[in-house]
Amino acid sequence: MDTKVLPIQLTDAALKEVLYLKQSSADFDGLRIGVEGGGCAGFSYVLKFDSILDNDNIYELDNLTIIINKAHELYLLDTVIDFKSGLDNRGFIYENPNAKETCGCGTSFSA
Repeated sequence: MDTKVLPIQLTDAALKEVLYLKQSSADFDGLRIGVEGGGCAGFSYVLKFDSILDNDNIYELDNLTIIINKAHELYLLDTVIDFKSGLDNRGFIYENPNAKETCGCGTSFSA
């Protein structure tokens, strides 16, 4: 497998949460990070355990396989994914420098 530079960054908190969730997701090839059409701003983020498909790039980060569709990398380049677990905000947070607009909840964007 070629060593590729991961186009996104997971903070320590996000990586810790993903590795925790990985324990209960036995049947998968890796963590898929991507985008899909939808949401109030145009694109929604995808973060799920999934199988590798033909048009995917594969990355390794701390014994975690990360899957990103080649076409999605343009929208995700330099995105930082964090995880918050406070009383007022719990979940994955995306800081995407490619987003021209984001929705109020932070789960969708336009590029």
